[in-house]
Amino acid sequence: MSQPGSLERGIDILLSLSAAASPVSLAQLCRSTGLPKSTAHRILGVLCSRALARRVGNGYLPGELLESMAGITRARVPGSRRVVLPYLLYLYETTRQTVNLAVPSGLEARYVERLYGHNRAGSRSDGIDRAPLHCTATGKALLAFDPKLREELLARGTFERMTRRTITSLAALERELAQVRRHGVAYAQEEFTEGVACVAAPVFGPGGRICMSLGVAARAHTAPLAKLGISVRGAAQAISAALLGA
Repeated sequence: MSQPGSLERGIDILLSLSAAASPVSLAQLCRSTGLPKSTAHRILGVLCSRALARRVGNGYLPGELLESMAGITRARVPGSRRVVLPYLLYLYETTRQTVNLAVPSGLEARYVERLYGHNRAGSRSDGIDRAPLHCTATGKALLAFDPKLREELLARGTFERMTRRTITSLAALERELAQVRRHGVAYAQEEFTEGVACVAAPVFGPGGRICMSLGVAARAHTAPLAKLGISVRGAAQAISAALLGA
């Protein structure tokens, strides 16, 4: 029997990645595909360069191109853009700060709508439209109200430190998520990017499950977080009601 070629091996890796809910390590991919470590590593390099796979921490997930082709990303409610955009624009006009709408993508928040101001605070997520869940307000809002997503992330046990303020303790993150569920608002103060603070709130779809999170990012030392929290939570609740009505 002939040995599989590079195309077939690449397909095997993509199938393994597509079936995964969290980042898959090189060792796990080798076990699931039967490929030697050197071969799998070489093919992953090619797949990452073509946006068919991407590196997340010590593991791999489907790349942006593969996600868009296969519909892997848990996306917004179908047809929701026309419902959501007026509220995003109103929130921007009210706050004059960067407005972000995020959905979960693997163990990251993926920004599917972003409105920028002229004097915005720069962030690590600029240009890639992705950020970790554990150290961003949009990510915390998603985690707090999505038990399955929270279970997937917490199973990792440790979290990457992005700044000196990043929460890396499992217990500390659990306590903060409990506060998010209690108050309906998530905060992140210079946890992902120095000098940037953000506030976010959950958006629920017609079935009552969280489908997105709405956030505002601003300069940490001048951001009126309590006031921004009221605005963001109100806008997120209005969007949820509009989606239910739609």
